[in-house]
Amino acid sequence: MALINSLLALFVALTLLCFSTHAAEPVSSDELQALLDLKSALDPLNLYLSSWTGAGLLCDGSFEGVACHENGRVANISLQGKGLTGKLSPAIGRLTQLTGLYLHYNSLTGEVPREVSELDLLSDLYLNVNNFSGAIPAEIGTMAGLQVLQLCYNQFTGSIPAQFGALPKLSVLALQSNRLTGAIPASLGNLGSLMRLDLSFNHLFGSIPSKLADAPSLKVLDLRNNTLSGNVPPGLRKLNEWFLYENNLGLCGVGYAALEACPTAGVADRDRPEPYGVNGAQIPQSANLHLPCNQTQCVAASRSRGSKASVVIGLILFTLASSAIGVFTMVLYRRRKVMKLGDSVAAVGSSRASVDWPKEVRRKNGSPLISLEYSQGWDPLADYRSLGKFPHKVMQDFRFNLEEVESATQYFSEANLLSRNSFSAVYKGFLRDGSIVAIKRINKSSCKSDDGEFLKGLNVLTLLRHDNVVRLRGFCCSRGRGECFLIFDYVPNGSLSKFLDLDEGDDRILEWSTRVSIIRGIAKGIEYLHASELAKPALVHQNISADKVLINNQFNPLLSSCGLHKLLTNDVVFSTLKASAAMGYLAPEYAATGRLTDKSDVYAFGVLILQIISGKRVVANLIQNGACPGQVTDFVDPNLRGRFFEHEAAKLAKIALICSHESPSERPSLTTIVEELGQSIS
Repeated sequence: MALINSLLALFVALTLLCFSTHAAEPVSSDELQALLDLKSALDPLNLYLSSWTGAGLLCDGSFEGVACHENGRVANISLQGKGLTGKLSPAIGRLTQLTGLYLHYNSLTGEVPREVSELDLLSDLYLNVNNFSGAIPAEIGTMAGLQVLQLCYNQFTGSIPAQFGALPKLSVLALQSNRLTGAIPASLGNLGSLMRLDLSFNHLFGSIPSKLADAPSLKVLDLRNNTLSGNVPPGLRKLNEWFLYENNLGLCGVGYAALEACPTAGVADRDRPEPYGVNGAQIPQSANLHLPCNQTQCVAASRSRGSKASVVIGLILFTLASSAIGVFTMVLYRRRKVMKLGDSVAAVGSSRASVDWPKEVRRKNGSPLISLEYSQGWDPLADYRSLGKFPHKVMQDFRFNLEEVESATQYFSEANLLSRNSFSAVYKGFLRDGSIVAIKRINKSSCKSDDGEFLKGLNVLTLLRHDNVVRLRGFCCSRGRGECFLIFDYVPNGSLSKFLDLDEGDDRILEWSTRVSIIRGIAKGIEYLHASELAKPALVHQNISADKVLINNQFNPLLSSCGLHKLLTNDVVFSTLKASAAMGYLAPEYAATGRLTDKSDVYAFGVLILQIISGKRVVANLIQNGACPGQVTDFVDPNLRGRFFEHEAAKLAKIALICSHESPSERPSLTTIVEELGQSIS
């Protein structure tokens, strides 16, 4: 009997397994076909999605950029920055359990299919920085789970769908840098979760709905470079500098520094844009959108229009006003094309220019719209105003947008990785203005936990300006990623270490004159750091090494990682010092005092001199034995084959040995060294 029961249980289990397997097959097959249909539209030449094949399994990692739920259904598609040039297929609507669609930073064209609105679970829709065109589907307004909608930097036309005001979870709506027309829907003021609204660099007209000020979570509102006019709602003053409205010449209002008071003030209808044009003729909330009205509303509207004569007069006046606006818009459009180029070359939501654009429309290196899609977590920049330790101009000039950093590095592609250590990674990046940068990516666990101290250190880095110091271009801290990014000028020839320990005949072998020039440049850079100036405090580098000296195309040396220790935890700083000690750069007194001074930098500079003239990484024996200036041929790089000036080599050896003296008091200052190098070496 027991045997029969066991067999029966086994039969039931197998039956259920077969049933569940057969039940799942159609779902998997349908999603597989949907992905293949997507592929044929996104990548018609099969250049980038060759891993998407009918023979693959959806959730085994073989489909690039596809992630699955535990139930085997497609959860995310992440294809940002892949170079895709096709279109977005309506097949996207068949991936019904998709929660994230990331197609930004490609070259996709055509219209966004309405079928995207069938993705009821979608929370993140990133289609920004493509070439999408046509109207934005109003059906997106039915996607109740949508939290981030990024459609900026495309070619969308038409109006902003008023239906977007029905998205209860929407926290970020980014529509900047399109060709949108019409008025701003007052319904956007209904969005209880909205934190960031960017409508800048479009062709929007009408006035700003008072109801926008009612959005309880709104932190940033960017309306720059449109054709808006009328009274600015007083309630938006609460946003302070995060309300951006420049280059809307028709705006007026009280309490805004750049605006004049309006000549007359009427009673605002909070559910519509405020009166605009002649005699208060109103512009519809959203152009080309006819919303249904009930009988009472329509009758009331009919009565308010009065007689047929009033209608005719009103139409004539409205036509005249519209014509004037059209001419005015065309003039502004030509100006805005230039301004838009300067303001968009850097990143989404960012305003970066490589030439001198008009001051009122230019933020040199960043945007306040940084990482606001992340509502929780670490961001020492978020409350810099309350900390009172970070100048507003520095925030304005240096702050980058997270999307810009991601775009520049192609989402931190391994192909762009330059170096990596225990606390950071450095990526090569390409900004939209064509410039090349190096982006240092640091985890928050490696940064100082005191935000005030971190910001003070960051401010010091922004002050460093010298021909022999790598320039900081900007910074960005991401709450969601829990990381901080430092953006520096890219130095093409890499570090000095690449020019050491070379084999005979290597084309990287440096000529003698180049070595002397590099030594001088390093000395000048360290001297600059040690000097106290009006705008810059004296600074000890603490970690000078061949890896921290970068060489540009003119073989000019630039010190990197200057002041970096002011951002990092003590544990991280100590770990970097251990590496320096292993290579012989750490001054001997540190073991006794635990302190690093300007004389510690002088010691490391002495080691560098010996490395440069010997062409070797390891020079401890020269320091220990004392490189005799009278026997320079014994330690000068043999790859030079005697092509050097012996008296210069002897002088450099002497300077190196005095710099690396065991006693700090015997080491000269960098100012003395720079003078010595200038006087005795040609």
